[in-house]
Amino acid sequence: MKTNHGHTQKATAYTSDSRMVTALLLRLLPVQILLASVSTVNGIVSGLFAGNLVGEAAMSAIALYSPIKLLMGALCALLFGGATILCGRYLGRNQQEKVQSLFSLDLFLAAAAGAAFSLFMVIVSSFHLSALMTHDAAVRVVFDRYLLGQAIGVLPYFLGRQLSAFLSMGNEIKLTTIASLIMIAVNALLNVLFVLVLHWGVFGVALASSIGNWAFFAVQVQYFLRKKGALKFTIRRISWRESGQVIKIGLPGAASTIYQSLLGIIVNGLITTYVGSAGLSAFAASDSILCFFWSVPAGMLAVSRMLLSISVGEEDRQTLTDVMRNLFRCFVPLMCAVSLAIILLAVPFTRQFYRDPSAPVYLMTVRAFQILPLSMPLSVICMHFVCYGQVSDKQGLVHLLSALDGIVCIAAFSALLIPRWGMNGWYIANVLNGVVTLLTILLYAVLKNRRMPRNMEELMVIPDSFGVEEKDRMDLTVRRMDEVVRVAEKVQLFCLEKGLDTRRAYLAGLAMEEMAGNVVGHGFHKDKKKHSVDIRVVYKDSGLLLRIRDDCRPFDPGERKKLTNPSDPVSNIGIRLVFQIAKEVEYQFILGLNVLTITI
Repeated sequence: MKTNHGHTQKATAYTSDSRMVTALLLRLLPVQILLASVSTVNGIVSGLFAGNLVGEAAMSAIALYSPIKLLMGALCALLFGGATILCGRYLGRNQQEKVQSLFSLDLFLAAAAGAAFSLFMVIVSSFHLSALMTHDAAVRVVFDRYLLGQAIGVLPYFLGRQLSAFLSMGNEIKLTTIASLIMIAVNALLNVLFVLVLHWGVFGVALASSIGNWAFFAVQVQYFLRKKGALKFTIRRISWRESGQVIKIGLPGAASTIYQSLLGIIVNGLITTYVGSAGLSAFAASDSILCFFWSVPAGMLAVSRMLLSISVGEEDRQTLTDVMRNLFRCFVPLMCAVSLAIILLAVPFTRQFYRDPSAPVYLMTVRAFQILPLSMPLSVICMHFVCYGQVSDKQGLVHLLSALDGIVCIAAFSALLIPRWGMNGWYIANVLNGVVTLLTILLYAVLKNRRMPRNMEELMVIPDSFGVEEKDRMDLTVRRMDEVVRVAEKVQLFCLEKGLDTRRAYLAGLAMEEMAGNVVGHGFHKDKKKHSVDIRVVYKDSGLLLRIRDDCRPFDPGERKKLTNPSDPVSNIGIRLVFQIAKEVEYQFILGLNVLTITI
């Protein structure tokens, strides 16, 4: 801590670190990757059945469907991105009623969007309007059947994605994991039935995926129908005015995916013109596998989005930068390892779809697995800075990165390279796009700071007005009981240096020591995991805010206080003391963390 006061040296051993944030991100990451990979795993299953049992025309139909799927994904991202970011802010401010309203609003908008897309796909397939997307008569017939089968599962696709986001925020990730596994199993089994046994062809492939979407939705919605469910859908609770806020916040982040759906139409046209149907088939095959691996950065982003939005709501500068530091320390190296694994497995992946090495489509697919993964580590950086721009209202940066990453760079490079190098031009265009967006992030920071960024805060261009200055806050991390006894002394000394009276300083130190001791003494021993307690003391506007955060099992001191026996003067004495001396006490359980905020 940069301060001239005497407590700086004494507090050094207890200065907060980012271990809890890193541990939380890594704990939530597997489930978020699973959620992001559900549709892609189904895409792999569909691709395998279509490529091996239906034919090349079916793979071309799947490639033509890709821009529509991207557009639906963009709308889903717009809704749950805007809603979860707003919810994170409200949770950071403990505004539970607004969270309830946003939940109902989000589901209503998702249902409307799903119904509209389903109707659109039925109309296109029934009236053979797919001629606008392909001139190949044989592919057009297959594509119409595929669209009709997919239309059945659009509504649960939209609703299921929204429910997953809210279940994750409520730390009900086990249910979503079960729903994901059931969805994958249903899709695989029904593909066997519809394609292998009943010979329904490409319609069976699409129908299996649609029914899998319904299974995913049905498993998750049960939680919200139970009495213990914290969130309930009701039209009466909806604040329609917040629709604009959801769209405004969610649109920049979803813009990149919207651009990609438009880009898909452009690239499909370039590939059809300069490469042919073999290029489309290679694209569909490689995309079905790579989409699964793209779920890794998507899962990373989902976890970071939750913490970033809550940090903005709490004006927690430290956690905000810790999340972005974790991006470079953990996520980028992990993506480099994933990319290397894909490159090494290029030939085995290709042979899942095509077996003849002499066929042009075979080599095109191998090259896809060897070149496209190079863009993944670069892309995860861009995705995080777009998300950070969303939650911190840096609309200019978000729109710039979304446009560059989504359509401008790849379209320009593809138009230049595909006519010369065929499919390799498309693959290289994606890598060059990642380089340009990374340079754009750096250039943005240089222009805003008027120098090269020297630390994470300067790279993120966090305004000085955000949160409180470092001298007006103190962060401590406690991992052992012997550290607890020093908490009161550190907090009290900090308060005195800020000019608070002796009584308030003493009470603040006592409150934090009591609560930290309670967590270490009881919460640490309820399982075999290693835990820590993060303590934050904030001096702002002549007021004092104390926050204690731990990663133990859920524990609400307010509920425990209600269970106290009035006739027993020592029952839960520490908790009772805190409630007596505090002006306000608020508790939340967010993303698997107990968060207690005390105003003295």
